[in-house]
Amino acid sequence: MKLILVRHGETASNIKMALDTLPPGPPLTEAGLVQAQALAESLATERVDAIYASTALRAQQTATPLATALGLEVEVVEGVQEIYCGDLEGRHDKEAFELFLAAVHQWTAGNLDATIPGGESGRQVLDRFLAALDKLAARHTADDTFVVVTHGGALRMAALALATNVQPALAEAGLLPNTGRVVLETPTTGPDTGWTCTSWTGVDVIT
Repeated sequence: MKLILVRHGETASNIKMALDTLPPGPPLTEAGLVQAQALAESLATERVDAIYASTALRAQQTATPLATALGLEVEVVEGVQEIYCGDLEGRHDKEAFELFLAAVHQWTAGNLDATIPGGESGRQVLDRFLAALDKLAARHTADDTFVVVTHGGALRMAALALATNVQPALAEAGLLPNTGRVVLETPTTGPDTGWTCTSWTGVDVIT
């Protein structure tokens, strides 16, 4: 089974570097729409069985060109939205980013109970995100490929939790560009050893 986790395309909040996490959120910019089309073209030869997107508008808009190209529908799913930033929501100042990154650093170091002020803990993020992915994976057979269009922060945390070969340093420092993707796979033969990351935003990962 192959799971392709995709970060959404560019939004105005990305340009402003604002912490904008609450769905439905802003739409894609013109550049973001171009990125979404390029994503569809780059995955045109992939045998994709299903396409899912978070409840955020930007994720759904990113998924739509790919779904159209492959003759599929975009299914919106709960649980794979971005890390909720609470009191930091809408801010784009240095202090807000430092507080956000400090919480993420604690999560990657193993302290999942650390909380963004007024927002989520790492445990809350992973509990909802991994539960959603488990439900989606249960719909598919061992040789299926499915795409989930989601968000950079939550995506990186999920990949760290799921893939045995993703180290904390990669999850913390391996920032994903808009429409960047992480590919996870399970073994096609032999014992089920869980997910392995085979590609991180286009760079092969040692398995």
